[in-house]
Amino acid sequence: MLQHARDIAPSVAWDILLRIKRSGGLSVNELCAQLKMSYMGVKQHCDALKKHGFLDTWRRPKPTGRPEKLYRATEKLDLVLPQWGNELSTGLLKVVAQLNGETAAERLLHHYFLQKTERLLLKIKGGTLKQRASELAKLRNADGCICSMESVSATELRMVEHHNPLSEIARLYPGVCEMETRMIAELLNARVQRVVGEWSVEFHAAEELEEQPFRLVAE
Repeated sequence: MLQHARDIAPSVAWDILLRIKRSGGLSVNELCAQLKMSYMGVKQHCDALKKHGFLDTWRRPKPTGRPEKLYRATEKLDLVLPQWGNELSTGLLKVVAQLNGETAAERLLHHYFLQKTERLLLKIKGGTLKQRASELAKLRNADGCICSMESVSATELRMVEHHNPLSEIARLYPGVCEMETRMIAELLNARVQRVVGEWSVEFHAAEELEEQPFRLVAE
């Protein structure tokens, strides 16, 4: 992992990778406009990142003319982004299940999210949904989720995340996704819907509800 990090250490390269990760794919011209850099400067960075295996290319059809070449992130990029499901953590969960029954790992994860919710509630002080979501987005970014918050209306918003540090654990224990969604609902004090897309996960939140939001409760 440290070798991978050294490969992409320059800040411009990181900026390019994060922009591509957030978008699902960008052309050199699109990156030039965002970064205010020359075409050749951006292309050199993209080609170097492709050589190291962090980017690949594909062709996006256009209404007229030749398809446009886009750069997109590869799975190798996930190796240098935070991952909670490493060999130790997944191995420990499997041992817990072997020693205490098939549901023991899920119960342990449930209590993990209970404790994480309590810790994060102490850090989120905003009075409105937008303020709470903005604070939570910063905390989620600190966890490596590449998160942004977008307002839909005065009482609705969505948080968009382009990296999931829990992906390996969620693959083994799919109930983790619901636990995480309920945690976010409690932190925002709103009803939250999780929407999984091709390049991202969105959490749609709304306040002024007819029913109470989901709550995590101790078992």
